[in-house]
Amino acid sequence: MYSSDSRNVQEIGFILIPGFALMSYASATEPLRAANLLAGREIYRLSIFSPDGAPVLSSSGVSVPAEPLPARGSGLGTAFVCAGGLPRDWRYPGVLACLRQLAREGVRIGGISGGPYLMAAAGLLAGRDFTIHWEHAAALLEAFPDLTPHQARFMIDGNRITCGGGIAPLDMMHVLIAERMGPDFARRVSDWYLHTEVNEPAAPQRASLAERYGVHHPGLLSVLERMEETIEMPLGRTAMARIAGVTTRHLDRLFSAHLGTTFLDQYHRIRLQHAHRLLKQSPLSVSEIAVATGFSSLSHFSRMFRAAYGIAPREARRE
Repeated sequence: MYSSDSRNVQEIGFILIPGFALMSYASATEPLRAANLLAGREIYRLSIFSPDGAPVLSSSGVSVPAEPLPARGSGLGTAFVCAGGLPRDWRYPGVLACLRQLAREGVRIGGISGGPYLMAAAGLLAGRDFTIHWEHAAALLEAFPDLTPHQARFMIDGNRITCGGGIAPLDMMHVLIAERMGPDFARRVSDWYLHTEVNEPAAPQRASLAERYGVHHPGLLSVLERMEETIEMPLGRTAMARIAGVTTRHLDRLFSAHLGTTFLDQYHRIRLQHAHRLLKQSPLSVSEIAVATGFSSLSHFSRMFRAAYGIAPREARRE
């Protein structure tokens, strides 16, 4: 049974930022196309926009035709901004102004993959529950320290919708279609794409620690989790052993037996991976990144980074 507004066409816009992920975009738009086919009429009308109105290249090199950013009074009910790649490349003041204008007009604003970063830059996420693709979370936290993303697949907070990207938009669109057309119709759309297991919004974006590290020892997992949480202010071996409920010597044995490494090397690896993401994605200086990843000095950070990646931090940024 359709909801009361199901006879009306809902206008949905997608603002594509060059380098957007084609999978994220398709996962969001294809369910709407299928909904029109299954309904036997147009219930959703899509408009595709780009910062300059020119066709937009995805990260895989596929070009998508687009039109200029929506003007005042566009009639959109919802507008999603879809971004991928590096946040430092998302400097589009016209897009930010457009998002603010749409929000003032009461348009529901959404962000997919890196899109929530632009929503944050436009000032549209203050006081809201939101998410972003896990790869961009570090850059967002450094750029907007007052905002804290949830590691969820997608989140709907009133007239703000955010999604981690990838195939998570399939889950998000199932909920949005059910919201308008009812759960039975939404299930038909999901079945169209063999999407038989719809994830809850709060489902994790990444595999569990146990799957990522191939570890099942509860004490060691608790230490690895705390390592990922304390990148800026690393904890010592004694404090970590206390968290695991073992002695420091036994903690060393756990790292050697289960991961083939040492406590300190693993901690360094986690912090350096975080630093590598910040070098690629954030506008922070190399010195600021050294501090943000818990290194006592720039020279120490540079030495450790070169040992891990074979190049200096500044070279990694240029690449």
